[in-house]
Amino acid sequence: MFFTSVPLEGNQLAVFADGRSLSDAEMQALAKETNLSETTFILPRDAATERERGVRVRIFTTTEELPFAGHPTLGTAMVLRNEALRNEALRGESGAEEVALDLNIGRIPVRFSTREGPALRNNDTTRS
Repeated sequence: MFFTSVPLEGNQLAVFADGRSLSDAEMQALAKETNLSETTFILPRDAATERERGVRVRIFTTTEELPFAGHPTLGTAMVLRNEALRNEALRGESGAEEVALDLNIGRIPVRFSTREGPALRNNDTTRS
């Protein structure tokens, strides 16, 4: 869930971390099965392509694929940023101030900044 500082509140979003093996029909079926407003599928590529074009992401509702939507764009960027921060911490680095997504409408950069106040939660249930 995203966009809340309170557990079990906010706007739910399903994010599949690696959808490369899924067909269009399978992505649509999974989005229908989750029954959430949006479901995203990350399609990892080689690092050079991701640096140039962004991380490939597809957005589905229960009935169709969308070229763009704000909530799933921000939520998926948050998941990717958190993963990058985990990997950087393991290597003793810090950063991940921007994540670029390659959506059906093109490259969308999402910038992160730190501010005072309650943090927004990413109740990521895919990792322990």
